[in-house]
Amino acid sequence: MIAEPLIPDPLKVGRKVLASEHRTSLETGIYMGGLLIVVMVSALFVANRVPGSEHYALERNAAFCAVFFIIMLIPIARFFNRPMPMFISAMIGWASFVVAYDIAGMFYSNLFVVLRRPLEALIEGAIVYSVAAVGAWVIGMFLAARHLPIAPRRRRTDHLHQQP
Repeated sequence: MIAEPLIPDPLKVGRKVLASEHRTSLETGIYMGGLLIVVMVSALFVANRVPGSEHYALERNAAFCAVFFIIMLIPIARFFNRPMPMFISAMIGWASFVVAYDIAGMFYSNLFVVLRRPLEALIEGAIVYSVAAVGAWVIGMFLAARHLPIAPRRRRTDHLHQQP
């Protein structure tokens, strides 16, 4: 019977953490994309197939936009202290939404005339999420820098270069 070592192999532990991080990024992106697609499809259905909602078009559109925006914040809120998984999960979800948006344009002929084209939507989402990831990285660096001393450390050889 061979006993396992008390100290784990750091390469195996690092790989498990990395694989776990990628899995959670993927799962979050897939869930976010699915929720965005559900909100988009339901908004299109209500706007085009429910005739009583035309009187409340502004309120209806504002409600769907609010829900859409809240769902867009899921990867930002979940991975705020980790910018790379935030961007990866957000772009997975946003790309799946853009694919569904492109498919919805086949059923609703004026969708891209009234709103934006799918490529524009993809670029806008990439810009929003990249700015959020960079902002989270800068905030993280700022918070980490607050715990370090402001004055630079003196090197041992600094006294050799001073004038007498």
